Amino acid sequence: MDFDKMETVFRTLALQAGARIMEIYDADDFEVKAKSDDSPVTEADEAADVLISAGLRAAFPEVTLVTEEQAASHSETAASFLIVDPLDGTKEFIKRRGDFTVNIAYVVDGVPVRGVVFAPAKARLFYTDAEGRSVEEVGPFSEGKKGSVKGISVSDPDNSALLVVASKSHRDAATDAYIGKYETADMKSAGSSLKFCLVATGEADIYPRLGRTMEWDTAAGDAVLRGAGGQMVRFEDHAPFTYGKPGYENPFFIAYAPGVDLKGA
Repeated sequence: MDFDKMETVFRTLALQAGARIMEIYDADDFEVKAKSDDSPVTEADEAADVLISAGLRAAFPEVTLVTEEQAASHSETAASFLIVDPLDGTKEFIKRRGDFTVNIAYVVDGVPVRGVVFAPAKARLFYTDAEGRSVEEVGPFSEGKKGSVKGISVSDPDNSALLVVASKSHRDAATDAYIGKYETADMKSAGSSLKFCLVATGEADIYPRLGRTMEWDTAAGDAVLRGAGGQMVRFEDHAPFTYGKPGYENPFFIAYAPGVDLKGA
């Protein structure tokens, strides 16, 4: 795989999709529909999906593509594949809270090895470079020219004063009970895959998720986390977290900085 090309393509498509999403976000109104599972989908989800899918298929025609908004792609299985959530955090988008992202990742043998996470409303752009190291690019962003880039890395956590991030829209009693097992100094709430990026930059030490997610929700953020030295494991047994599972459905998980003393389920 040409990872220099992948870095450029992922970054460009994320910025293009983010710009289209913000056009719709800033409009007076936008269409919201319900999918077959009753989850919401907006015209921004669909527009970003069309843009990203076309770009990835043109750049990497030989690689299997899985996207949230194209149900026909969910039945494909391959040792390596591209996986996309064109607008992660649709509920945050609808409520105009800004915590939504564009997610694009490349998975090889169950591991997300490259990814980009762009939060257009917050002007934060995270991605893995050609060597697999995670960086944050500082805006303003230009599609044709990379801006100032800084390497990111996870924290050296203090287990007597952990920084925790949890879901903004999907927080529940089970998550609170699990977090209660730790000694915490601060608790943040964030939407979408931004939570992975907060762990990747050291702004948080641990992100537990005790709720339903799909692989397109997590792969890009997981890639950024791993490229920053972080880890992700299954919640129930702390086994390695993998991709390409049947139906692309995830188990509960914990994303964290090595050094966090993980508690049992």
